[in-house]
Amino acid sequence: MKNPSITIRTANEHDADGILACLVAAFEPYRTRYTPEAFLDTVLTPVTIAHRLAEMTVLVATNDSGHVFGTIACSIVDSCEGHLRGMAVLPSLQGTGVASRLLAGAESYFLEKNCTRISLDTTAPLHRAIRFYERAGFRPSGRVQDFFGMPLFEYTKPLSFHQPRG
Repeated sequence: MKNPSITIRTANEHDADGILACLVAAFEPYRTRYTPEAFLDTVLTPVTIAHRLAEMTVLVATNDSGHVFGTIACSIVDSCEGHLRGMAVLPSLQGTGVASRLLAGAESYFLEKNCTRISLDTTAPLHRAIRFYERAGFRPSGRVQDFFGMPLFEYTKPLSFHQPRG
């Protein structure tokens, strides 16, 4: 598929099914490398997507017809830190710049909220995502947590109000 016209916008409850489909499609290749509980927490359910939409700012990448083909969730941890969760792009559009646009949208959101740092957590099987985050300026913090029986690695990135956007 060619690079579609991309709109990054805040999701609403009407986007829930598209977000769920996007998460499942993006993470399905890793299902066997996740514990069942970790996989379900990653791809969400109709109940947990409703909670995420209510508790976090969720951005979606859509095409001209409104079809969701990428997503990322943002939350404010404290007055200085924003946290990313659940970034996913449909496999047919990975490598087309959609992830970069979603990340730029999240960074803009955090800058508007006066955050000076972004954190995210990821798992070892997501080598491609880790390389993407590292190219975007994220570095491992050394913090590792248990994620339903598998290690969850924290990455952080400082934000600067003077850094170029886009």
